[in-house]
Amino acid sequence: MHAITIPEPGGPEALVWDEVPDPVPGEGEVLIEVAASAVNRADLLQRQGFYDPPPGASPYPGLECSGRVAEIGPGVAGWSVGDEVCALLSGGGYAEKVAVPAGQLLPVPSGLDLRQAAALPEVTCTVWSNVFMIAHLRPGETLLVHGGSSGIGTMAVQLAKAVGAKVAVTAGTKEKLEQCAALGADILINYREQDFVEEVRAATNGRGADVILDNMGAKYLDRNVRVLAVNGRLAIIGLQGGIKGELNIGALLAKRAAISATSLRARPQEEKTAIVAAVREHVWPLIGGGHVRPVVDREIPMDDAATAHRVLEESGHVGKVLLVVP
Repeated sequence: MHAITIPEPGGPEALVWDEVPDPVPGEGEVLIEVAASAVNRADLLQRQGFYDPPPGASPYPGLECSGRVAEIGPGVAGWSVGDEVCALLSGGGYAEKVAVPAGQLLPVPSGLDLRQAAALPEVTCTVWSNVFMIAHLRPGETLLVHGGSSGIGTMAVQLAKAVGAKVAVTAGTKEKLEQCAALGADILINYREQDFVEEVRAATNGRGADVILDNMGAKYLDRNVRVLAVNGRLAIIGLQGGIKGELNIGALLAKRAAISATSLRARPQEEKTAIVAAVREHVWPLIGGGHVRPVVDREIPMDDAATAHRVLEESGHVGKVLLVVP
């Protein structure tokens, strides 16, 4: 088969479409013939040599994919050759074939084509596990989403609205904010021109945000704590703004607030299986019913993955960038 390899870390040009051995499904795994994968910022870090795959994972980038089941490994029940699926991966999505634990498979939701489904696994699992399973967003509460026009952001807006929450988003352009509004966002904040602490407080009568989904890390830590409501929950899922920040524990105590920080890729398989099962139970009916949809910015041939990485680095996209198998 062919896959995107990284012979040496570097810029987008480091990605090489090369012939590699076919994967073989092990105990509890299935082999997927890949139709499409999606680009995540973790892939950019792996390409640069900063984010190695977990032990035992595929060396090729790609944390999600869609395709058809090509082979069933030992000990797998409930799936058949030919099933159209999408999957959460620890790596290997930038390839023509990938082996994945059966517990990380999801059926393609009704009403969605096979390639579009590649935009779902990573964002739905990230948002559901952090915003709902950990931070317990409830109807009537306010969710602040940083990077509201990203793949994760566009999914977070839709899922929060679907459960009856109010949503604030930050983004860097008027056009991106307009697209967030079209998905249901209530409070639109241009982070280049406005202070999100002031804007969220003004829009919530001084209460603040009950839950914050943060991709920035250190840069926003102090302001995130300041804008949290009493009993608020800050969920950190990215470090685009640095890894070390000063935390005002007094402010956190006064608000009886909580901070969580998670990654998805390195979690044990049993945790991923539980998250995928929760997503299938709670999110898939919303997608099948037309209440939530993946937002796809563009599709790019997988052998031109370098172009897709440049698109993410330039941050001009909205939603997900897909890599389709040529």
